[in-house]
Formats: sequence, structure tokens, C-alpha cells
Amino acid sequence: MSDTALVLRSTRVVTPQGTRAASVAVNDGTIDAVLPYGAAVPAGARLADFGDDALLPGLVDTHVHVNDPGRTEWEGFWTATRAAAAGGITTLVDMPLNSLPPTTTTAHLDAKRAVARGKAHIDVGFWGGAVPGNVKDLRPLHDAGVFGFKCFLSPSGVDEFPEVDQEQLALALGEIAGFGGLLIVHAEDPGHLAAAPAPHGPKYADFLASRPRVSENDAIAGLIGLARRLGARVHVLHLSSGDALPLIAAAKRDGVRITVETCPHFLTLTAEEIPDGATEFKCCPPIREDTNRDALWAGLADGTIDCVVSDHSPSTADLKTADFGAAWGGISSLQLGLPAVWTEARERGHSLDDVVRWMATAPAALVGLDRKGAIEPGRDADFAVLAPEETFTVDPQALQHRNKITAYAGKTLHGVVRSTWLRGRRINDGTTLAEPTGALLERTRRA
Repeated sequence: MSDTALVLRSTRVVTPQGTRAASVAVNDGTIDAVLPYGAAVPAGARLADFGDDALLPGLVDTHVHVNDPGRTEWEGFWTATRAAAAGGITTLVDMPLNSLPPTTTTAHLDAKRAVARGKAHIDVGFWGGAVPGNVKDLRPLHDAGVFGFKCFLSPSGVDEFPEVDQEQLALALGEIAGFGGLLIVHAEDPGHLAAAPAPHGPKYADFLASRPRVSENDAIAGLIGLARRLGARVHVLHLSSGDALPLIAAAKRDGVRITVETCPHFLTLTAEEIPDGATEFKCCPPIREDTNRDALWAGLADGTIDCVVSDHSPSTADLKTADFGAAWGGISSLQLGLPAVWTEARERGHSLDDVVRWMATAPAALVGLDRKGAIEPGRDADFAVLAPEETFTVDPQALQHRNKITAYAGKTLHGVVRSTWLRGRRINDGTTLAEPTGALLERTRRA
């Protein structure tokens, strides 16, 4: 060990082999070894002893709308990455839409990177976008280091990022499969949405009826068929409908290259509890009934659902009107995802090992970040220190998000993030956040 070494010690270190008492040795921002708890601390090394607080790998959130540049009044790299750091997240991947310009060309990617550089408190990567007419831009974006490509099968909500029809989807996916890339899909069928009652007014039940489960189910079935035919790799974003799980499980058994995510709000909130006019709960696809939530938890438990990520999609307060038809759809949860999921997971008999697999290891694997997502030698020394038994009540004013809007306001959650570490440096101590030192990540290396 060098004289700049660091040793982090806890009675509960969550490793790929399970949770155990251990000491984690760090050199030059990398995990050097996972040692027995009582191992001697080398001369010159700093010791950080967390007692019974749990030492987790830093979480990896692959579904974040930072909205920068262009809609920085909604969010921005400075505020989004501060919120992430406060919530134990050490890596995020930014979505290609809601920024102006969207990340649909290499020039637009360069513009986004220029804005993000120097503002990131954690490591940040980027998705590209697949929209009508940009098939020619997909390989250059891939070569420039984006982690994959997002498309919508139904309107995205912003004019500059239109949805693709079935012909355009097949063209994009064929191109992406040709260079071994990944397509991530907002899977709601536009025909079913058009046939459903239009959302209007303050009643949540009316909004829920406007986004029926069959829209997700049929869109996913079509995506599976196309991925099977092309031998392509696809990922279903923010799964809301538990009815789609048998389709997905069967496709996985058949060797279709499909992965699936869901989100904290689908796992912790239910349609039955949403008051009329409370559009802080609006998202697309929507939060569904309690029985549907149970199905999603079963899908996590059996491995049909691979990972849990935020779909952090903020806006200014004026866009969250009391009309579910007119209000912006999106839930802000970067800072709260870990305690929200842990609160529900512990009640259902799951362990921190499960939460780490869903929120760190699997998202890192999804995008090929082999230095992230686990506490083992050779990985980046990214950590979250969590007091799992402690509780707190969510105060929107305590959040680091730019706009203090949250569906979790007033909820009591288990799991207090004591500190967050990025490559061996403490960037959040529970009360203050360090100046930004995050790197901009490419698919194969840091930029």
C-alpha cells in the first residue's frame, strides 16, 4: 500500500459474496482489497470506521433527465448530481431528451458534455437518442461513447424528440444491432393510448384510465418479437405493468436479449393513495394499483426485472398544475430512491444485498461499467454509507433538486445516507457536499 492509502471499515460491508464485517483497502481511487474486519491498518493509511452503518457500493442510476442545457430551470448538472450524491448515487447516465438540443447527433453530445464538464459532483455518462431520420447518426454517437440509444413508441411530451413508428423502430434497431449497441425503449403503444379516454381534470382515476396496462403489454410484446427477429439487444424502460412480466420471462428463457427496469415510485407508491389534483405523482407510464405493485416485487424477486432506477424527471412547479391532463409527467426521486426502495424492501423480507444488486450492480452491468457497482478489488472506490435502521421524514426543502417537488413529501423512510464516496474521496458527509470532481464517462472509458 502507498502512504496515501485509505481503509474503510464496517461490520456490514455489502460485497458480491454477501454482507460481512470487513475492511476495504483503497489506493489511488481504486479498491485494492477486501480484508478481514480486524486486519491491521498499514502505517500511513487513513482509517474511516463506520461501526454498524452499512458500507454499500455507490449506486448507479441509468435513467436520469438532467435537462441541461436548454431547460436548466427544470434541473441541471450541478443540482442533479448534488441530489444524487446526497442519495448515495455515484454514477448516473443522462437521458437524451428534455435538454435543448436533444442528444441525437455528435454535435449535440459535444454541447451537452461542454455544459456538464466541471459541474458534475458524481460521474456522468450519456445516452443517445433514436428519433425519426437520425439512423445515420447512431453509429457516430456510438463511436463517440454514448451508452446506448433511447426511443419512444408514443409521444415523448416534447416536440424536439418525436416517437418512432414500427418501420422507423425496425430501421434503428437493425442499425444498432449491426454495431452491437443497446436500444432502450419507452414502451407504450400509441394506438391503445389514442383509444383510451383522454386525461383531463384532477381525478387520478381518470389519468390512470388514459394509460392502460394493455398499452405497455402490447408494446413490449412487439419489441420482443423484433428483438428476436434481429438478434438485437433491447431494454424496457420504467416497467409499470405487472401483466407484462410473463411475456418478458418467457422471452428471457427463449434467449431474447432483453433486460428490464422498474422505478422506486412503482415499487413504493400506489394508485389508491394518490389524492385528486396531486400531480406530483403523475408519470408515464403511471403508478398503478397495489396488486400491480405486488407483481412488480415478485418480478424483482425472481429476476424477471433486472434493475431499479429513478427515472428522475423534474420540472418547475408551475408545470405541475392540478389537472392531470395538462400537468408535466415526471417524478423527482434522485435523492430518495435508496431509502424509498429499502423501506419497502425490508418490509417484504429483502436484504441490502438485494437492493445493491438492483440499484448498483445490475445498472452498472447494463451499460458495461465494469469498474462500478460492487465492492471488490479493481473497482472504483465508490461507496454509500447507510444507516439502515434509522428513519427520517421527507422534507422537500431539504432536497438538493432544483425544484422542491416530490411525491414523497411527509413520508417516513428507513435508511439515512451518512456519506457518499467517489473514487476514495468523501463527496457528501450527510450535511455538506464537496465541490464537483465527477468525471464524464464514455462507454469504454472516462472522458
